Amino acid sequence: MSDPEIDDLLGASVFFKCEQLQLTGSFKLRGASHAVGLLPEDCPGVATHSSGNHGAALARAASERGFEAHVVMPENAVRFKVDAVRRNGGQVHFCAPNQAAREAGLAAWVERGFEAVPPYDDDRIIAGQGSCALEMLEQVDGLDTLLAPVGGGGLLAGTALAAATREKGIEVIGAEPEGADDTARSLALGRRVTNHQPETIADGLRALIGERNLGIIAERVTEVITVPETTIVDAMALIAERLKQVIEPSGAVSVAAMLKDPERWRGRRIGVILSGGNLDAERLVEAWRR
Repeated sequence: MSDPEIDDLLGASVFFKCEQLQLTGSFKLRGASHAVGLLPEDCPGVATHSSGNHGAALARAASERGFEAHVVMPENAVRFKVDAVRRNGGQVHFCAPNQAAREAGLAAWVERGFEAVPPYDDDRIIAGQGSCALEMLEQVDGLDTLLAPVGGGGLLAGTALAAATREKGIEVIGAEPEGADDTARSLALGRRVTNHQPETIADGLRALIGERNLGIIAERVTEVITVPETTIVDAMALIAERLKQVIEPSGAVSVAAMLKDPERWRGRRIGVILSGGNLDAERLVEAWRR
């Protein structure tokens, strides 16, 4: 999908990969389906931790194979996303809103015999998410830049690996909120940070960058751009106005990276991944009524 006015605004040719149109509303279905598809028939079920999108995707993929799915979610998770996990057949278990609690909750289900399918720090997940960029490279000729958001890092790592399959050097750039800048800080320090207290409306990008994901990103990603909250909102509005598409804050972060510094994109052919569109419609309506 593209729009001439967005192209004029940036002086570039911009192509959007609309992952918000996936069955569960985000790119996460790619990795979840790939991981679940590799499990044996006698698998007792799967477990994960998630802020929402991966949980819903894993629940759907597991349901299609007749497996149980247990999803550990932070107690401050968006209600719409909690409901989505349940609608897709998953069982939700709440935990404190921090990385340690999420991982401990998942470990408890693994001890009960369920197969762990982490949301991002997993080779199966990274490979599945990379299919998004592979498709885009097949659908659009001559791209010289791929832009993807980064939270836990599965999508950005997979995008970087996909780009590496092409003979022509394709620049891969990540984007994350200033209030959840653990990837940028980790790259600057040369090691994975551990102090991570995210504060951002982009709830899908609050997770701490995964270890294997960071290694791939450090090796293959040109840069990770951080963006302010106001620009994320501006990006959501731009996509709604010009493309007539609803995207969640996490899905708008890549667009926000372009709006933050329009001049740097001039003359490029850019593939932008809109990673998801799972917004709580009731909260939007309430905000508009105010």
